Amino acid sequence: MEILLIGTGQLAEALIDRFNKNGERVYLLTGQREPLPFRQHVFEKYNFAYDDESVKDIFDSIKPDITIFTGAWDSHFDWEKARQESVRYTAALINILTAYTMRGSGRFVYLSSQEVFTGSFPNNLPETWNTNPKGLRSMAIAQGEDICANYCQNQGLDIRTLRLDHLYCIPKRGRPGLDPCCAMCLEALRSGKIFASDRDVFSMLFVKDAAELACKAITAPKLERPVYHISSMEEINGLQLARMVQESMGSGVEVIDESVGEHRRVVLDGAAFSNELGQKIFTRYPEGVKQVAQFMKRNRESFIRAEDAGGSRLARFLHRTRVLIAALVPYVENVICGFIFFFLNKYTAGNGFFDRVDLFLLYVLLFAVALGQRQAVLSGLLASFGYCLQQMHTRSGFAVLLDYNTYVWMAQLFIVGMVVGYIKDQLHTVKRESRDQIAYLEGRLNDIAEINDSNVRMKENFEIQLVNQKDSLGKIYDITSTLERQAPEEVLFTAVRVLSHLMDCGGAAIYTVANRSYARLFSSTSKEARSLGHSIEYTAMTEMYSELKERRVFINKSMRENLPLMASAVYSEDGMELIFMLWGIPWQRMTMAEANRLAVIGQMVQTAVVRANQYLDALSSQRYVEGTRLMAGNAFRQLAKAFLGARDQGLTECALLEVPVQNGDCAAAASALGRNTRQSDYMGYARDGVLYVLLSNTSSENAGIIQERFLAAGYESRLIEEASL
Repeated sequence: MEILLIGTGQLAEALIDRFNKNGERVYLLTGQREPLPFRQHVFEKYNFAYDDESVKDIFDSIKPDITIFTGAWDSHFDWEKARQESVRYTAALINILTAYTMRGSGRFVYLSSQEVFTGSFPNNLPETWNTNPKGLRSMAIAQGEDICANYCQNQGLDIRTLRLDHLYCIPKRGRPGLDPCCAMCLEALRSGKIFASDRDVFSMLFVKDAAELACKAITAPKLERPVYHISSMEEINGLQLARMVQESMGSGVEVIDESVGEHRRVVLDGAAFSNELGQKIFTRYPEGVKQVAQFMKRNRESFIRAEDAGGSRLARFLHRTRVLIAALVPYVENVICGFIFFFLNKYTAGNGFFDRVDLFLLYVLLFAVALGQRQAVLSGLLASFGYCLQQMHTRSGFAVLLDYNTYVWMAQLFIVGMVVGYIKDQLHTVKRESRDQIAYLEGRLNDIAEINDSNVRMKENFEIQLVNQKDSLGKIYDITSTLERQAPEEVLFTAVRVLSHLMDCGGAAIYTVANRSYARLFSSTSKEARSLGHSIEYTAMTEMYSELKERRVFINKSMRENLPLMASAVYSEDGMELIFMLWGIPWQRMTMAEANRLAVIGQMVQTAVVRANQYLDALSSQRYVEGTRLMAGNAFRQLAKAFLGARDQGLTECALLEVPVQNGDCAAAASALGRNTRQSDYMGYARDGVLYVLLSNTSSENAGIIQERFLAAGYESRLIEEASL
């Protein structure tokens, strides 16, 4: 298989090693004109820019079966100048995709990252979640995904995107990575302290594991999805990671807890990848963090700077000693060169060819131009000493000191050296100030861009509210008014869909209050919304219940796993009647504005629910056989149809049992079977001699337990569908 790998960096090297083990032939496009060090296991290396016209010729020459653009993990791009680099990044990707589409065959894989998601998400992010990048780098990466998706849709080619979740790796010497692990190790080396927060939650993936898993998707003969998340899905917070780094670094490192502010959680959901291709993580956090920390500790001199405090007293002493030696090296070089020029001038004296060449002046100019004014002064002193020493071979020292030519020569030497050195220092100062000013202005520009992005988002939100009126009370009333048109049995099933739609959340559930302590699940929109169970003791959920009993909306600010993210209760004259629960809401939307919106929606839904309950109570004499829990035929048929329809839409779980009655006395059978059912279950008859039992919140598998109870009571039963009614 011919594989064209586009990009450089740790991930690219891990992919090359992995493909080499599989016996694949790898071609490498580096994106740089300058030749890079030779890379083993690469069949051919091309040192061309990504936007070069030669990229098309490379595709025509290789005819790759698979093309991989490392994208977000390509070290070729320098994101310190993000504005210019984002333009280069997009232009490079378009040029590569154009060459690939002209080739018209093979698979193209774009490697993205978790950076395309910004904010805090209480649940793992699936591939279907819309990206919301913030910052020029993340916007460029997300735009790359969109470009690939457009090419795939318009050209009908096999283009896939792999999002890798927080890669970390052992860095190159002197080039620390941008991942949280390397950042903490670097902080520990430079200051001896690690500032961390347990409110920063993420998952990390070691680069070798990422290469292993990515290769599965890259070489898979068939892929079901255009986008896959590759993630360990093992949560870790900043404080836990800092303590792992501290343990690996040894003594001299202090962890400072800064657990304040909002929660920030971004964890990609790799369940789809794992289910389809299989997943196994070889490098766990303790092992991976230890490898990174110990490597950076062994090579600390390549990572820390002269002004850094270091991690321990001995380390700081050794580092300062090395810094002092490095600072003395130019002066030692100057002295050594002084002796060299002294001997050169001595042995060339009297030579007609070198008679007009002043080697001492050249020596002073050399150090003035190269190292500045200080070195020019030192070289001038050494040259003057050498000149006087050389003159004393033919004259006495007193005669040399009284000769005005000596002072004239020394004066011109120092004037030339000082002037040239001064100009050199000024040029260096101007360049440094220009770099500092550019860095300051770029920082201001980034701040302005960030403020502008925030303003644009606010403006767009206001426009949506004004134009589309998605959040207006009129729009909410228009949607909730659909409840009024529903049959009484279907109101709560429709209500949960309306609630999920209006609150724009990942899952919603409605619980009906059975008594003063327990509530039963009536309908829900997702598996997560059913995670609390079919029956809950809501009074035991103290944090939530204390808010609901005061008729306030509960917001799960502590992000407890056994509670919904938001909840609201609907009251009637007798007390709490319904509890609305929401999941899958981003942290930034868990505000008072959203709480007020949920309260308004709850009140509007309450109107339809109360109307439905009143209608059913008014017809109770017609719906039930007097003195029993047995529903009449038509009433039960409508109820069963509503439940089974909601089950097919994934809004609830239920099972329908058919119980033949030998003597035809359904009322007596209902009385006998009623002791084996719950209050939330329903019984009725649709035809003579047959009793039906609707088990709410019960799957077909769990219905077998009820069937065994019925059999023990002397009644056989079987599981049926609606068509049998």
